[in-house]
Amino acid sequence: MLAEPDVARVARTIGDPTRIRMLTLLMEGRALTAKELAYGAGVEPATATAHLRRLLGDELVVVRAQGRHKYFQLASPHVARCVESLLVLAPSGPAAPPRSEHPLREARYCYDHLAGRLAIRLTHALLERKHLVQRDAEFVPTPAGERWFAAFGIDLAALARSRRKFAPVCMDWSERQDHIGGALGAALAQRLQEARWLKRKPGTRAVTVSPAGHQALARHFGFEGS
Repeated sequence: MLAEPDVARVARTIGDPTRIRMLTLLMEGRALTAKELAYGAGVEPATATAHLRRLLGDELVVVRAQGRHKYFQLASPHVARCVESLLVLAPSGPAAPPRSEHPLREARYCYDHLAGRLAIRLTHALLERKHLVQRDAEFVPTPAGERWFAAFGIDLAALARSRRKFAPVCMDWSERQDHIGGALGAALAQRLQEARWLKRKPGTRAVTVSPAGHQALARHFGFEGS
């Protein structure tokens, strides 16, 4: 008889306020030390160590030693997607910044793909131009889209061979609309960053669009006012 997954244990692990803050910090995709996670979560280093031990034990994070330091990262994109889904379900906290003034609402990283208003606009543009169609819980390139992505520098065949889901629908916690996740979402984000159209703000998941990026997004995606 197969053992059932211990969902309750993982829920208790993630549900702790300190541990969810740590996981949210790691959603930026960068590797962080225990000291950095302790500072970001607002706890003492010894307390952070205990929480990280629990996260490691439940395989939600992984650790890599380099020299004198140990760096922690999310164990997989599945963990990032779980955290993002919880952010969708969670009610807004008190004294939240106004919607239009919060930088994470404008553009941010959801682990390794884009989220926020920018990601929603990119998704809508690709759907409106018939480069993608949505089928159930996944985005699928059209023949015209396959040609467009190839010209844009994204190898769809290579992405399809990866172990990740190709382009799952990812609910955006701030906009409550779908954006592109998975291998295609990550490749699109990487392509935009390599072109220097986007720039990540140090120490945060927030993303800004460069002046050249505004022009390029208008040209390639038809963004008005970009």
